[in-house]
Amino acid sequence: MLCLGSASPVAGQELAEYQVKAAFLYNFAVFAEWPSAVGDVLKLCVYGRDPFGSSIDSLNDKIINARRLGVVRRTNLNSIKDCQIVFVTSSEIGQLPRILEILSALPVLIVADSPGAARRGAAINLTMTQGHVLFEVNLLSLHAARLGMSSKVLGLAKEVIQ
Repeated sequence: MLCLGSASPVAGQELAEYQVKAAFLYNFAVFAEWPSAVGDVLKLCVYGRDPFGSSIDSLNDKIINARRLGVVRRTNLNSIKDCQIVFVTSSEIGQLPRILEILSALPVLIVADSPGAARRGAAINLTMTQGHVLFEVNLLSLHAARLGMSSKVLGLAKEVIQ
């Protein structure tokens, strides 16, 4: 509480932005079509310098279609292989080609929030436009990961890359 009260307006805006992005991540997990081999737990990994703070921790232990969501932070590239959702932070977006290579044969939803990330292979890229969080979806990346996405989500995307 004290941190929020003493935060600068810019920090407050960033906190609100990442609270909204955390909600988007939850909804992507809900509306993704996961293969049965994924198992009982959907591990959401924040890879890189964490912009979410505690706001993403509220997703821990939520139930999504009989699976439990677990949130973890990762800074080691090889440790993301056991994740089902990887949020690539802006601090690590330069690693995207390597991330795609490491996760290429796995059913992992790769999400970023860096300009051009969807065109470079992330399945979903979150963007801020005029104070609103929007997103782009790369269908080729989703299909390569053997994942589907509800048409409801696709219909809300700012852009669907095919």
